[in-house]
Amino acid sequence: MAEAERYDLAVIGAGPGGYVAAIRAAQLGMRVLCVDREAALGGTCLRIGCIPSKALLDSSELFWQARTRLASHGVGVGEVSLDLPMMMRRKEQVVQGLTTGVAGLFKKNRITRRTGSARLVTPDRVAIEGPDAGTVHAPRILIATGSGPATLPGFELDGTRIVSSEEALSFDALPARLLVIGAGAVGLELGSVWARLGSEVRVVEIADRIVPGMDDELARALHRALERQGLSFRLSAAARKAVVKGAAVDVTIETDGTAVTEAFDRVLVAVGRRPFTAGLGLDTLGVALGPGGHIRVDERFETSVPGIHAVGDVIGGPMLAHKAEEEGIACVERIAGQAGHVNYEAIPNVVYTWPELAAVGRTEQECRAQGLEVTAGTALFAANGRARAMGERDGLVKVVADGRSDRILGLHILGPHASELIAEAGLAIEFGASAEDIARTSHAHPTLAEAVREAALAVAKRSIHS
Repeated sequence: MAEAERYDLAVIGAGPGGYVAAIRAAQLGMRVLCVDREAALGGTCLRIGCIPSKALLDSSELFWQARTRLASHGVGVGEVSLDLPMMMRRKEQVVQGLTTGVAGLFKKNRITRRTGSARLVTPDRVAIEGPDAGTVHAPRILIATGSGPATLPGFELDGTRIVSSEEALSFDALPARLLVIGAGAVGLELGSVWARLGSEVRVVEIADRIVPGMDDELARALHRALERQGLSFRLSAAARKAVVKGAAVDVTIETDGTAVTEAFDRVLVAVGRRPFTAGLGLDTLGVALGPGGHIRVDERFETSVPGIHAVGDVIGGPMLAHKAEEEGIACVERIAGQAGHVNYEAIPNVVYTWPELAAVGRTEQECRAQGLEVTAGTALFAANGRARAMGERDGLVKVVADGRSDRILGLHILGPHASELIAEAGLAIEFGASAEDIARTSHAHPTLAEAVREAALAVAKRSIHS
């Protein structure tokens, strides 16, 4: 790469926050460079996170359905067998297709891409080390380097027996016994994959419930559903240490002061993520960091050093790909003088288990803890015609509304395809809709979405089907 190439914007990181920001900046007329350590675009989400995990979730769901549920629909398939290498190849094909698609979008929008590790030398200069080594000048720099798996004392990741979510997406054999440490989205999703395929899965969580932060009632219902699927849980329990002994891992788990040691084939450490800022040169330039190592930014996503911006996992908040995308778009729009917008109340959160758990806005418990007067309405999928036709009886919808204005403060769904249904809730909160607005909106029959309307009707105690 030639020395001193000049751009209007240099984006560091080609994950959802970075590549989406780069595309939007190019649409706004900027000359854009995007640099990433990996040759394949898409970041953790596309390459080793969101997309491959969903590919495996869908494949494992089909396998589980074929073994346990198709017969009840009158579909006989004979003996069902697992071809794990083929399942993994399909996952990689999905990922490759999408990374190639992002590269095509870069070409279409005339975005320059470079491969290598970026380091900020001055507020307007970036040094790149690696295959495309050189120096880049840009008056605006956007850091979108994302995050990496958090570690746990006593559990040294070796990539084989004690692993992060990355390795748990690519096991070459079915673990007989898998321990998952952490009952958040990542732990439950990957635990579900391997449980469906035949592993004995134990989940250990230091909190007294799964999916902390989600609605209590729906979290308890999901817990029961996952137990019926074969996952076992140890809550209010701490994983203290792991010792690899050949092909097994001895793990010490402490509950109420009592420690027991059990043997597992593999251990997945899924205790969260931490921002990736190493090697960026932030300390040299005086870029301020907050608790947990997150980069501090203002309402324009600008750091303490003028001209340097940051979005996504690296600035904290929910570590979600779509949150990073919204921030990336808003950031470059504000750089361009437009009114970039992110409504954090309207950003959905999804756990892709089965049933799926999706939420947007505040929980009923959060609202009451904040002293808000709220009313809540619920609707069970067991009373929904489409869900019954699908054989899906688990789950419910909860609408949380302001007790005075009826404005929707939160909407929570546990049930089939909740990840798709939650979009209606995000739109409702974005436009300040009331429970009455949803209740007065016709929903096609028979559909799963009718349960959302039914829950909205229940806010005013006038539900029809329950």
